[in-house]
Amino acid sequence: MIDYLKTYEKQTDSHLGLDARRLDSLFEKIARGELLPPRGQQAVDCGFTAHTLNDPHENPAIYHYYDWVMKTVFAATPVHELPAKIIGNEIVCANIFQTDWPQPLTVNRWQVEDVLALPLITERAVVIENNGVFIWLHHLHPSWPLILQSGNDFNDVHKQVILALSHKLALAYLGDLDIAGIQIVDTLTSLIKRNGRDASHLADLQSPAQVASWVAGYGIPNGSRSRINSSSTIIDPTWQQEANFLAISGKFVEQEQLIGEYERVVEKWLTCAG
Repeated sequence: MIDYLKTYEKQTDSHLGLDARRLDSLFEKIARGELLPPRGQQAVDCGFTAHTLNDPHENPAIYHYYDWVMKTVFAATPVHELPAKIIGNEIVCANIFQTDWPQPLTVNRWQVEDVLALPLITERAVVIENNGVFIWLHHLHPSWPLILQSGNDFNDVHKQVILALSHKLALAYLGDLDIAGIQIVDTLTSLIKRNGRDASHLADLQSPAQVASWVAGYGIPNGSRSRINSSSTIIDPTWQQEANFLAISGKFVEQEQLIGEYERVVEKWLTCAG
């Protein structure tokens, strides 16, 4: 058994006192791989206030001791703890799974395994970057299979569902035509490819040729706003090509401008399944 406190004090040349011993039982549970309650409950169970293990200002000495042990002793150890965060760790989709639940469907971490076990009712789905565009398209076309990307929100449930679906469905992407939008789909592409899934359809709707057409028809001059930055790093060559075009054109397009265009291209793409 590791003496966590002595190891910390020796390595950091510090002295914490007996209060720090209250964390011994927690560290032993982590070492055994036990399922832990949310972080605040862990702190209270050890005799501290609820924010001690989350807030470096609550009890700095204990916080830094806990943080050091987690980052050194348990750096390679999976920690099984229930999250306190419920809202913000989910994915929203519509008309993907066979269910009589109202659509759109919000899937959280407690539902995800059961939802992923449901049969699928589509061979294709469109990932939409922005919340408002997602819900407006769902209102206009309540039967369309849509997945909300919700900007840069690559939370654990979102990643789990996207990876599961990208193994079974053709996923296309639609987002803002600015550098932030391109970076989001580039991150999504890297996630899918890194896990051996199929990202080959992501640019079906937002292809370089289509982007050029939309920028020509709807482009807004960048002006003083930093919507376009040619120095930003893009990994996927298709998205890099689009980022380069935006930089050369000096224009961007927001999703909200393209609703009519989306209605045309998405309907056509969905009917091409097979």
